[in-house]
Amino acid sequence: MRLLHTADWHLGKTLKGQPLIEDQKFILNEILGIIDEQKIDAILIAGDIYDRAVPPVEAVELFNETLNRLAEKNLPTLIIAGNHDSATRLNFGSKIFERQNIYISAKISDEPKTVVLEDDFGEIYFSLIPYFEPADIKTKFFSETADRLTFNAANKIYVDFARQKIPAGKRSVALAHVFLTGGIESDSERKFVGGAENVSAEIFSSYDYVALGHLHRSQKIFADKIRYAGSPLKYSFDEANHKKSVTIVDIDGAGNVETKKIELTPRRDVRVVKGTFDELKNFDRTEDYICAKLTERVINVQDKLAWIFPNLLSVEFHLPQTFSYGDEVDKIFGEGGAILDYFADFFKAQTGEDLSEDYRAAMGDFLAEISKEE
Repeated sequence: MRLLHTADWHLGKTLKGQPLIEDQKFILNEILGIIDEQKIDAILIAGDIYDRAVPPVEAVELFNETLNRLAEKNLPTLIIAGNHDSATRLNFGSKIFERQNIYISAKISDEPKTVVLEDDFGEIYFSLIPYFEPADIKTKFFSETADRLTFNAANKIYVDFARQKIPAGKRSVALAHVFLTGGIESDSERKFVGGAENVSAEIFSSYDYVALGHLHRSQKIFADKIRYAGSPLKYSFDEANHKKSVTIVDIDGAGNVETKKIELTPRRDVRVVKGTFDELKNFDRTEDYICAKLTERVINVQDKLAWIFPNLLSVEFHLPQTFSYGDEVDKIFGEGGAILDYFADFFKAQTGEDLSEDYRAAMGDFLAEISKEE
């Protein structure tokens, strides 16, 4: 059986305030093309369909359109909720969707959702394990006075329940949205303090393949059979060096697994560029989403670089290590020069007028007073 594993679509996501819905339409269309090209037998979507619990209308419409296109292919599509999804909203209509071979597990239940698919070698059991908080397991299966559960303990309990529905000797696959110990995070993922969310890969060891969501970098955890597909797009600038992809999984009759990644080509890339203003000014014009890291201070960078980088979303100043802010402050306030000049440039850029002598004197007094307080 050949599976396509993807996750973390985050429909409705923005990058530094820039809506990405058109980029998401583009990349989902590419994934649908890969499904046809690779002769996929079933599709696994491991959580975080949406970027937030109450997604924008455009995101819901895009997911609806994508489900319709998947239903037209009549391929089994298995979907779980992630930590960004609303379980109630994602679960809506799930019974009806099953008539179209679309299986959604958004909430934990007394009997974890299991889907059985067949190939030439027999049955494969799929455990659909949505994201949940440890308190959800405690409330559903234990008394109020029971001890508090960790993420690892809660997931082990639910995975053990799921395994009870799989006959001995049968091939099996798990879909889960968790942070396995050893995974590499990025800025666009929800952070938990002190590693409290960590789950051991050992609890999934009985499965022939584990299709994970939550971490945005495509990666394996200890073995090829336990993998994060990663997000299909770069959702933060610290993901700029990621190679986004979908994972193709082939399972033979004995449960042996072979995986390969097919890289995705986005509508616009997410890139970080670094250098002096003159160096950046000489870059080729690009529509990519850009974070510019300047090695010198420049006023009104966005306007000055707008023609080269029309999608300049972030500007950072990375001054040389030899730069001493304390020395610069002494120079500025002792001579009354640089900061006032910077402010005068900024004032003119915003108002179109030169900074008057009276305003300049007032600002000089203000800066001098700050210097004394420091």
